[in-house]
Amino acid sequence: MVFSPNTNTTVTDSVATVEKSSDTGWIMHHILDSHEIEIPFIGQVPLPHIEFFGIDISITKHVVFMWLACLILIGIFYFVSKSYQKSRIPTGISNLFEILIVFVRDDIVKPTIGKGYEKFLPFLLTIFFFILVCNFIGLVPYGATATSNISVTATLAIISFIVIQAGGMIKNGPFGYFKGLIPHGVPAWLIPVMLVVEILGLFTKPFALAIRLFANMTAGHIVIMALLGLIFILHTAIVIPVSVAFALFIYLLEVLVAFIQAYIFTMLSSLFIGMAVHQDH
Repeated sequence: MVFSPNTNTTVTDSVATVEKSSDTGWIMHHILDSHEIEIPFIGQVPLPHIEFFGIDISITKHVVFMWLACLILIGIFYFVSKSYQKSRIPTGISNLFEILIVFVRDDIVKPTIGKGYEKFLPFLLTIFFFILVCNFIGLVPYGATATSNISVTATLAIISFIVIQAGGMIKNGPFGYFKGLIPHGVPAWLIPVMLVVEILGLFTKPFALAIRLFANMTAGHIVIMALLGLIFILHTAIVIPVSVAFALFIYLLEVLVAFIQAYIFTMLSSLFIGMAVHQDH
């Protein structure tokens, strides 16, 4: 095969671009969503591309792992419910999940919402376990963390926002709910300003929920990849013990962060629901 000078230049530039991107872009390749999923011993498998009236609703890697998290939760709680039907004394995994359920109920939902917390307990338990399982799946080799996708965390925050507003309006009525946003004793001339501030505050709460979960889950994975990447970027074996040791430490820390972030998202959602429902307190 014969190449012209221009072709040789193009090929050289392409190789240089690939090498440069491999030094800096491979980290984000493992963090960001994609239309391919990596399967052990098979490699990259493309996912179906779907459009609905011009809107891209393709199945992506993070969507697959969200579905996997749902299937895992359905399977676990089906097993737990069956074990309770056989025996009222929980053992093994049933005992573990009873501890987690009681923890969410007694240490998160009940103290922050108070009277009437039972109505919101199923939603908050679902949020807690879904985020927890998604976080842990991302720590498994070949796994992906769906909660490191801003679209996923934003959707969870929007659902929480709807539940918060609906709970407040059902309990206090639409007019009473928005009236209760203004603190008592505020001068009349300050009410329009306070109303704008409080309405903006309604939207900043779910925004903070989405960004906090997204940023924390993304940052941990980037740090782990960056530490391991030092071995290949510096092209020396001297940094291997240090990089692996620090990466292992951050990985163990990520196990704790996975639980903490599920706890924080659930606790803040529960707290905001309690503030909306019991405005007089």
